[in-house]
Amino acid sequence: MAAPTLLLYTRLGCCLCEGLQERLLALDPPPVLEVLDVDSDPALQQRYGLEVPVLALKLADGGLRELPRVSPRLSGGGLADWLRRNGFSGSSV
Repeated sequence: MAAPTLLLYTRLGCCLCEGLQERLLALDPPPVLEVLDVDSDPALQQRYGLEVPVLALKLADGGLRELPRVSPRLSGGGLADWLRRNGFSGSSV
């Protein structure tokens, strides 16, 4: 069975996006994280505009569930707890 995956919608040069990615990758162990630049796809650019970063959970059935906006102040154990409360039950967090 594949590890649960988080998808981070981001934009090049977005300091909030870069900060969230860094905080996620700093978790021990880090979650499986896919990063997708919304500017690489016109449909994603139109959907998300300047609303990045957006974090989504890849579901077992192949679907996606967007998570609530992550506070830029959350990191470490607080971020790991927030992920669990929002349905990311990956063994890596």
